[in-house]
Amino acid sequence: MGEYIICLVAAVLLDLLLGDPRWYTHPVRLIGWLCTFCENRWRRWLPQRETLAGTVTVLSVLGGVFIILWGLLSLARTIHPAVEVLFAVFLLYTSIATRDLLRHSKNVYLALIPSCDLEEARRRVGLIVGRDTNTLNRGGVIRASVESVAESASDGIIAPLFFSAFAVLLQGLLPISPDSLSPVAAAAIGAMLYKATNTMDSMFGYKNKKYLYFGFFAARLDDVLNYLPARLSGLCIVAACPLAGLDTGHCWRIFLRDRREHASPNAGHPEAAMAGALGIQLGGEAVYFGKSVYKPTLGDPTREIEAKDILRANSLVLYSMFVFLLGTVLSCTLLSLFFYA
Repeated sequence: MGEYIICLVAAVLLDLLLGDPRWYTHPVRLIGWLCTFCENRWRRWLPQRETLAGTVTVLSVLGGVFIILWGLLSLARTIHPAVEVLFAVFLLYTSIATRDLLRHSKNVYLALIPSCDLEEARRRVGLIVGRDTNTLNRGGVIRASVESVAESASDGIIAPLFFSAFAVLLQGLLPISPDSLSPVAAAAIGAMLYKATNTMDSMFGYKNKKYLYFGFFAARLDDVLNYLPARLSGLCIVAACPLAGLDTGHCWRIFLRDRREHASPNAGHPEAAMAGALGIQLGGEAVYFGKSVYKPTLGDPTREIEAKDILRANSLVLYSMFVFLLGTVLSCTLLSLFFYA
């Protein structure tokens, strides 16, 4: 557990200092290539059974990622245990997206002040949201950015950390020899398997003609895996309010009231907590692929949304990550004392 905690902290610090590496061989990009490869093959082999083809694609990608990573980490271990640790830290680091999330959202803020270049703000927020942004007004740009920051706190930060810890716990409970799979290797594989699922949801989880049936399993699996991280993200945002100088009581009240109002079974939890913390209202009308969609509102319109809410959301997400990291370290320490006392 001690080695895992050190590696986890190192990975978080690397992400905060460096952000995502820009070169082509980023692990998530390679996973995206594997998704496309498997999709093309299974669509060709099961042309009349899209749901089955999509399910087998998901299982093929997850199986491929697991086998490849286990093999590479085992190879690294045969070279030297330190090489395995460094490779595992690298994988953990690339599974987290804190710095890039904060940078992209801050770029939206910078486009809005002081001259309010709305066209540039629309373009920049379009890099982090899935909705159409070419008709958004100033408030719509800010709202979309804050919602993206809140949702990404779960699937871009908390969830990879959660599944790294979950994999370490499984490695300790199951009859798996540390010689075949060390805790740090298990942590890296757990985080990357989650990223693979999240990537497949991003690629296949559309409710359009091409992916309505093919992407069904990928979307449902992503919902299942994000169930706990989304709720933990909401709780971490509530717990981080005092650190950010925000109203914890109001955040808690809105979180409890509105977290199930969202169409997504998971996104509403961090978004409701964020709306309550900032004292603003999120949701409302949005346009996806040219079609207007009304999303239930989260929070109360106690004041007009403003550009600084983007920076407030960024600070709150950063604090909530530290809250979760502290909770993970304490939990791992207690488990170590329990199992090895």
